Amino acid sequence: MNSFLGASQQQPIESSVADDGKMMDLTRSHLDKSECYARNAATAFPMTNLFIGDTRLGCKSDADEQIIIHVSFNEFCKVHSVKLTEYNLGMNPEFNPTIVKLYVNRENVGFEDADDIDPTQELTLTEADLKEGAPPIFLKYVKFQRVRSITLYVAENAGGDITALGSLQFFGRSVATTNMSDFKNKKVDDVAKHFNGGDDGTANTSFYNLAICE
Repeated sequence: MNSFLGASQQQPIESSVADDGKMMDLTRSHLDKSECYARNAATAFPMTNLFIGDTRLGCKSDADEQIIIHVSFNEFCKVHSVKLTEYNLGMNPEFNPTIVKLYVNRENVGFEDADDIDPTQELTLTEADLKEGAPPIFLKYVKFQRVRSITLYVAENAGGDITALGSLQFFGRSVATTNMSDFKNKKVDDVAKHFNGGDDGTANTSFYNLAICE
């Protein structure tokens, strides 16, 4: 199993949709369902089942064991960990995914090119990793700092003709952004104030030169 942070560095994970600085379930709070899709998913078991909280439904592949699941967020996020849960409480362990490749901010990844693209991270999963009570798997956080989408490619499973997954969750938080337009406007105002002079009419040319160089 891939692990990036030690147990002493684990951060609290919350299910709340409010961004209070703690890790939250991004599939509840930041999922852009209109941009999510799956390739080779069975019609009766679509990927949308992964986000409803009932592992008895889940998502199944169709023609063979390989499946691509594309998860899109409605804003840039920092993704900390992922939780994949077995289908139907593990009644069919041969359907469990074992090799899962993750691609960050890749659009329209297909089976024909998935093996030719270096994944952002590759997960090797055990049956224990997929248990409902198992902890999320830490991701290489430095590579998941500005994520708009994650594509999962299940390359191998535990030996079944198809792959099945009960639920899928990503934990993290939104990226805090600065309104650069407001920042620049404030900077221009400050430059004008100091260049035109203060109350004594003396121009502060050193401040002007510094601001322009920046």
